[in-house]
Amino acid sequence: MGVRKRETADARKEANKSLAFAKLNNCPTSPRKMRLVADLVRGQKVERALNILRFSSKEASRKLEKLLLSAINNWEQKNSDASLEEAGLFVKTITVDGGMMLKRLRPAPQGRAHRIRKRSNHVTIVLGAINNTQAN
Repeated sequence: MGVRKRETADARKEANKSLAFAKLNNCPTSPRKMRLVADLVRGQKVERALNILRFSSKEASRKLEKLLLSAINNWEQKNSDASLEEAGLFVKTITVDGGMMLKRLRPAPQGRAHRIRKRSNHVTIVLGAINNTQAN
């Protein structure tokens, strides 16, 4: 590995130290329903996002709350020396993509059949930290 390549790799690792992410694959909720909840917490601070998800009545919010807690834990594993309160974590990006579909048949009149698509989704949360040096 060349010197320049190593330096850029080290710089990328240092930049990613303030980021943490978590993924949820094949969650059995339609992407449309999950996006409604994901839009509520996008760009919010972590404490506020947890409160929004905890008190939301939607079923998708329970799964997103668990995923957000996992992303927070991943950040703590990366930055064992930093404290969570001083870091200023926020939900940088949250994406909801369509997952695999289970295709089922439902009986219809006159001997026909209608296809039922049971949708699932993939959710990715990326947390960013606002450092004190960036805030000034």
